[in-house]
Amino acid sequence: MKSSTYLPTDNIISTDPIKHVVFLMMENQSFDRKLGDVKKIKPEIEGIDPDNLHYNYDEHYDKIYQKETTALQMPLDPLHDDEAVHQQLLNHNAGFVHNFVANYPTCTFDDKQGVMSYYPYGFLPATHALAAEFTVCDHWFSSVPGPTWTNRFFALSGTSNGRVKMIDGLTDFYNYPQLFYQNQTNIFDRLDENGISWKCYCGDFPISLVLTHNREPDKLNNYHIMDQFYQDANGPEEDFPQFSFIEPKYLGADQNDDHPPHNTMKAERLIADIYNALRRNNELWMSILLVLVYDEHGGFYDHVEPPAALPPDDHKEEYTFDRLGLRVPAILISPWAKKSLEKTVFDHTSLLKYLIEKWDLGELGERTRHANNIDIALDTKGQPRNDCMGAIFIPDGIYNDNKMALLESNACNDNHTAIHAFADFINKTEAVKTVPDIAPLSKGAKLKDKIGRKLELHGFWRTGKWLRKTADQHRKAEIDRTLKIADNKLAMFHTERKFKRAEKLQTMKKIHR
Repeated sequence: MKSSTYLPTDNIISTDPIKHVVFLMMENQSFDRKLGDVKKIKPEIEGIDPDNLHYNYDEHYDKIYQKETTALQMPLDPLHDDEAVHQQLLNHNAGFVHNFVANYPTCTFDDKQGVMSYYPYGFLPATHALAAEFTVCDHWFSSVPGPTWTNRFFALSGTSNGRVKMIDGLTDFYNYPQLFYQNQTNIFDRLDENGISWKCYCGDFPISLVLTHNREPDKLNNYHIMDQFYQDANGPEEDFPQFSFIEPKYLGADQNDDHPPHNTMKAERLIADIYNALRRNNELWMSILLVLVYDEHGGFYDHVEPPAALPPDDHKEEYTFDRLGLRVPAILISPWAKKSLEKTVFDHTSLLKYLIEKWDLGELGERTRHANNIDIALDTKGQPRNDCMGAIFIPDGIYNDNKMALLESNACNDNHTAIHAFADFINKTEAVKTVPDIAPLSKGAKLKDKIGRKLELHGFWRTGKWLRKTADQHRKAEIDRTLKIADNKLAMFHTERKFKRAEKLQTMKKIHR
């Protein structure tokens, strides 16, 4: 079994000052929305031009322009499956509002405006501070014009085995089992082959476990909850993993992944906490590269058309994979990254290319082979910066709001559905069943849930809460069940205790001998 505490191997260039790469992948925001207004301080950014604001037509052929927003949540989740994205890209990215209205025919003008809106520079305390202090990549595209999972598979393996669609319901794995069989070689395989230490830190149920190889016992030993990240970041530099992958919290009332309708300030706090933990350990900080990227645009407007792309392999079961997805926010954060702008075209496989060449790893498909390497945006030949900000401050209570909390507690997006379906798939196929099924939500309960949420959003708290009580209990039970499956079946969160007990038993046996 491979350990997560390997020392660097001989094939690593000893003069490379970046010894640790931390990869934080967030959810569903476009570049224009999150970083477009950073153009105010970095004029060369291809972002928001107040003298030439872009627009889409709505169903009445009225123009919906880009506009500043300080809304912390988008109540309706813009669609971003492959079909929706292709519609959004029609006529030079002119289909965003039309696609939104087609899926939400009763939406308000404010809802439509939300698709086109962007955050003014300075409003996002973590993202904008990091964009000002480090390297913004303004041509980093998602790997596929499609949803979360296919882009995350590309980010970790360079392919999605021809799959691009999400699961539509909790029983769809009977019809689409291929999505759960992502058995390709991935970056964690390559790291293990070369003795490079790694860990996955997760807020709850890590999507990276859909990669089949990651459910093997030796790899599960490298999965940890986020508390462990903060402990590790506070420890000796040499004990910190050479590669870390961080997945935010997707489920429950405290989601911090930035997926609508989750409160964007919770994502800001997560980003700030990760930066602060790395920054306060100076020895570790001097050897860190933190890569902050979003998996895909989430249906939010971006004005730059994605370029053509090289398919990763011969798998084209659901898409040709010959075009990149929309631009996403991407920042390279390190004492070896300048206060600058990088305009090279990247996609998620560009990070894989960097890791492969950095540590002389095996290849991960044709897309990765031909991707641009992010090392061109780093300056590792001179001296590290000594002017990096010491910490990011997030005010307490910035997202304490009952209406916002209700939106989050009622959230049930495609990513949630897919995670629940995957948990159910594992429970039925990969181990002895120990977690009982929960009864499906009836049509009557679904209707009460829908009406109740609308009443709550319009201020009728008591009536709305009463109507959605059954559905709310069902949703909480579903989340609890999903996390219990992760805990019981995969033993993600207690592997360390198991191994410590095993080591203790071995020690006791030696003593008794």
